[in-house]
Amino acid sequence: MVAPVVLVIGLIIGYPLGRGVWLSLTDADEANVARDIGVNHIPATYSFVGLDNYAAVLGDSVFWSRLGWTAFWTVGCVALTFGLGLTLANMLNRKVHGRSFYRVAMIVPWGIPAFVSVFAWRMLFNERDGLLNKVLDGGGIEAVPWLGDPTWAKLAVIAVNVWLGVPFMIVAMLGALQSIPGELYEAAEMDGAGPWQRFRNITLPGVRAVSSTVILLSTIWTFNMFPVIFLLTKGGPEDSTEILVTYAYRLSFVNSPRDFATSATWGVLILLLLVLFTMVYRRALRRQGEVW
Repeated sequence: MVAPVVLVIGLIIGYPLGRGVWLSLTDADEANVARDIGVNHIPATYSFVGLDNYAAVLGDSVFWSRLGWTAFWTVGCVALTFGLGLTLANMLNRKVHGRSFYRVAMIVPWGIPAFVSVFAWRMLFNERDGLLNKVLDGGGIEAVPWLGDPTWAKLAVIAVNVWLGVPFMIVAMLGALQSIPGELYEAAEMDGAGPWQRFRNITLPGVRAVSSTVILLSTIWTFNMFPVIFLLTKGGPEDSTEILVTYAYRLSFVNSPRDFATSATWGVLILLLLVLFTMVYRRALRRQGEVW
């Protein structure tokens, strides 16, 4: 019964993963891989080099600088996304006029293809003709180099990614909030508990099971969030916004000669980092009594 699923997963995920691991153990590049030139077939001539690529990558300061920014980018985006998503979901969970309209409006960014949203933000961030600088100019404030300055570019990519991620967090948190029995809030209010006490002792424990899962998913997605970085800044300026996955892409598809082996090594290291984080995260949840 499970054989078809196993076969599909093996073809779609297993083979590319195994191929990537194998390439990371070789010196494959565009000059020595198998290729066809017209009717002529040139066989592969790359060789097995063991863990040399991993030693070279881990000994390179480029990897650690990219890892540091990737970790900061991930933590910042996930923290802001979760905080805003929980706050807005808590507001939408109350009986307010026009609640259905607000719920639909806040989910709109999730329904727009990511590349369309990023291109729209790229126009907004345009230093000369962008709407944001036009507004600042109207207030007598000098134009901001949103995508031309390393610091502002980092803030810009985080802002765009948070804007894209908040709708998912709202939906998840709203579902979790609606599963909390209203009687708990009524009893707490009768006992004299204030809004903050109700939030801390009822809301947060009530959404913990859902929030632990969405935080993990959001972390994995953000760690590998290729479209926002690549389409908005292409890793610039001066490689300041380049994360691990965009650099791996550059090695394999942009740089010349294309270095498939090193790119695969970066990909395997990214996978190992995420697996390690998931294991540590799961163990931390178990210590807190969560079953996942």
